[in-house]
Amino acid sequence: MKKLGIIGAMQLEVETLLGVMENKTARERAGSTFYEGILEGLPVVVVQCGVGKVNAALCAQILCDCYGVTHLVNTGIAGSLCADLDIGDLVVSRDAMYHDFDCGPFGYEYGKVPGMDTVAFPANETMIQLAFQAAETVNPGHTKIGRVASGDQFVAEKALKEKIIAVTQGLCTEMEGAAIAQTAYRNKLPFVILRAISDKADDSAEMDYPAFERIAAHRCAQVTRSLAKALKEA
Repeated sequence: MKKLGIIGAMQLEVETLLGVMENKTARERAGSTFYEGILEGLPVVVVQCGVGKVNAALCAQILCDCYGVTHLVNTGIAGSLCADLDIGDLVVSRDAMYHDFDCGPFGYEYGKVPGMDTVAFPANETMIQLAFQAAETVNPGHTKIGRVASGDQFVAEKALKEKIIAVTQGLCTEMEGAAIAQTAYRNKLPFVILRAISDKADDSAEMDYPAFERIAAHRCAQVTRSLAKALKEA
């Protein structure tokens, strides 16, 4: 039986999903509350992971070890790294990599974690297509599939944005996705990352983020519901 682990970055987004879940139960583990129930007819576990890669990986591993999820989705907001991605647009991950991981002095390619056989962790093809279709039903014509770049930084400077583009060729930047992707990859679990653009990851980011966070959160929740329904029927 399919069981979807949903890792949300924002409390507002998680609250929106909890409002439409059925048969909810809650349990706290490692400082986060995990809500188990039914969403659009599919068994799910929803958790707000908190900010940053360590928090994200903790929640992903708990979903694997304690809840037996069969699929993972990480949703939330991101800064655009692509001129064609405007505020409110959506990104579905083809893969995810770190923009702040560098073991170059030891001969590793930028972004590569020692012991891993890839720099960028690939999302599951079926989940990519289901997420893209779900996103298109919510915001037609405003979804791109590509790389998600993650690091423990809120990107709000043009110079840093340009560096991240150069080293990752990513479509967007955020703070959790690649850690969840690596956890899923090591557990051989199909995953996808879905992000709504909240800012342009430049000097305007601090102004744009608060204004568009609520819109982005609701949009992510809508797409997640559609994705859960599609995964149940797939």
